[in-house]
Amino acid sequence: MGRREVLGGVVCAAVCAGLLAGCGAETGSTKAITKAQTPATEETEAPMQAETAAQEAAAEPSTGDTSIEEQVLMDAEGVKITARGYTKDTIYGDGIPLLIENSGSKSVGIGCDALIVNHYMLTNLFSAEVAAGKKSNETLYLSSSEREACGIDNVGEVEAYFHLYDPDTYETTYTAERADIKTNHYEDMDTSPNDGGTELVNENGIRIVGKYVDENSFWGNAVVLYLENNTDKNVEIQCDDMSVNGYMMTPYFSSTVYAHRMAVDDITLMQSELDENGISGVEDVELTFHVLDADTFETIFDTDPVSFQTK
Repeated sequence: MGRREVLGGVVCAAVCAGLLAGCGAETGSTKAITKAQTPATEETEAPMQAETAAQEAAAEPSTGDTSIEEQVLMDAEGVKITARGYTKDTIYGDGIPLLIENSGSKSVGIGCDALIVNHYMLTNLFSAEVAAGKKSNETLYLSSSEREACGIDNVGEVEAYFHLYDPDTYETTYTAERADIKTNHYEDMDTSPNDGGTELVNENGIRIVGKYVDENSFWGNAVVLYLENNTDKNVEIQCDDMSVNGYMMTPYFSSTVYAHRMAVDDITLMQSELDENGISGVEDVELTFHVLDADTFETIFDTDPVSFQTK
């Protein structure tokens, strides 16, 4: 099945997985991703692991409560969004309480195109509707499971890209500039890459590292990846032509990574399809990655087939 045919399923799966399990969280039994054991592979994996360990040892996360100053994030088209503080929720994770004021003559919807914490993309499900002349208290949540997967101990910076839409047609009516929120941990926040694993792609400014396979993810198995965009364009990374243990599979994966930003995301393999092919464990994987411009949807490049194993 082609990537365009499964895109709707990708979005649905990604949203549900983000709500119920969190992206890339180590929730159960995991298996490390390795390349085929050639002399070249053995030489390149060890330095990467040593470098990651050194980065983790050098990191000294700040302690204490996180706070921000009250600030206006957007004031346009009769809609004003004010960040009023920083809160912690045991279920939804940390969040930023927002006051949304609609002084216009029509109801308006507010969405968020992208949410970035300490330079890492996080799943964004924020949406609110405010009637004409009314106010609403909302919260922009920062998933705790996703922050943990990215190695974020303390939130130092939050980037939010808001837009307005018509609640009846869902048509975007206004796109705001980036809202940049700095916390009291900004000066000492850690933005080092959480790239421990096996590098699968390093091409045209895009890095993809295979971290591990989560065998107990919500939908079945999940191939967890570290993604890094060192270009000046926002990109969408997808995959296709995926086989597991020699059997063709449908990979549910589509990840947007903004320019000079990172992400930890996963390829979902449905348990029902694994069962249909008699696959009790992911051992040998082959796939191709497709990288396109997130704004124009034009192809930037396709990789050659990438193969890896687990142990």
